[in-house]
Order: sequence, then structure tokens, then C-alpha cells
Amino acid sequence: MIVKQTGNIFTTTSQTIVNTVNCVGVMGAGIAYEFRLREPKMFETYQELCTNKQIEIGKLWIYSAQQEGSSYSKILNFPTKHDWKFPSKEEYLHKGLEKFLTTYKQRGITSIAFPLLGADKGGINAQKSQAIMESYFKECDIDIEIWHFDPHAKDDLYENFKSIFCEIDTITIKEQSAIRIDKVNLVKQSIERKDINSLSGLLRVKGIGDTTIEKLFAFTKAYKKNNLNLFNYEDYE
Repeated sequence: MIVKQTGNIFTTTSQTIVNTVNCVGVMGAGIAYEFRLREPKMFETYQELCTNKQIEIGKLWIYSAQQEGSSYSKILNFPTKHDWKFPSKEEYLHKGLEKFLTTYKQRGITSIAFPLLGADKGGINAQKSQAIMESYFKECDIDIEIWHFDPHAKDDLYENFKSIFCEIDTITIKEQSAIRIDKVNLVKQSIERKDINSLSGLLRVKGIGDTTIEKLFAFTKAYKKNNLNLFNYEDYE
């Protein structure tokens, strides 16, 4: 059964969730960036695979989810671009979906949530992407969700980050995270914006980069665990 969903794909109850990636080792925006924060070990492995030319169009890589509390247990990494700098192509979707159709059973996939492949930053028309996807999914005998992203939908990771980040004074954040105080203040101001509902959404703010978000996210995780004295922020330089 194919179900169309609108909202945040990370709220899915499917066994498997799909991450769209490129073949050059960059997870710098959108759903890929969210996965980079949620699954740092997967990101490290992905970079190694790209360096060794093992991530290619038409090849799918499955990873066992490590994040606590996630409803999904598998992440299917689906290449939709050769390079993040260039748009996706419909032929890339066809190659990946053909592979999915012939391998999902042997991979043990029982239900799965897909974003619109190649749409948004990929440049493919959303309706065209959905039509291509459905042409393959109609041959599957598992539950499949196709998610249309709603930028106003709540994101659990972002809400947890906000709740912790807002409790801590600016000086403490600066000293413990090694982020400049003007950057800390900019993030504090930006998380109050109603049009930002995800960590990747913060990247739209001029002056906030992925390294800043990654360090601050790591800081809040460490703070939550009351383990600041053991946390090595140099790992995030």
C-alpha cells in the first residue's frame, strides 16, 4: 500500500527510512544534514565509502539506526546526485528504484518511508518525482510512505535541542562549546523564529554554518548527559 504523507519524515513509524545522498561524501543540507546529526557514525562510514568510490548512482546502502528513541531500525541511503553542486536527473531515480524493487525483500525491508526523491534541492519537479516513484512502488507488497516535507512541521531533534539550549546561559555555552559569543547569540535569536522548525532550517540564517550547528548540537547532547567535563570538543573542529 502506498500512503502519501505531509510533514516531517522523521515522525514515521515505518521500519525503514530513506536518506537521499550524493556520491562525494557531503551531507550539508536538508534530510541528509539531519541524518548527519542523528547518525554521526553513519556519516563517517558514508564519507569513507565515497572516498573509496563505493557510493554510486543505482547502488543502495542500508545502515542499522543507532539513535535512541527512533521508531525506524534501518536507514536506506539512496544516491540521487553524483555531486551536491549539481542537480539530480530522472535517470538516477530510475536506477535506484530498480535496485530497490529487486532487493528490498532480501534486505529484510517490511515497511519504508521515502522523501520525494530528487525534488527540492535536486531540482526535479515534485509531481514528476512522485509519479516515477509510484510506477515502481505499485509492484511492491509492503507498506510504503511518500513524504512531502512541511517546513512548519515539528521536529523532535530540534525541539529537544531548543529546550536544552534555551536553558543555558550564553557565557556557559560559549566557554563549553568554543563557539564565539556573537554566533551563540545569533542562534539564540534564530530559534525563536516561527519559520524555522529544524536544525537544517537554521542553516538558512546568514552567519550560521553547519560546523556551528554541529558543535552546538554536540554541546547540548553532552550537557543533557551531565558529562561536559569528559566531552572533547576538539573532535568537532
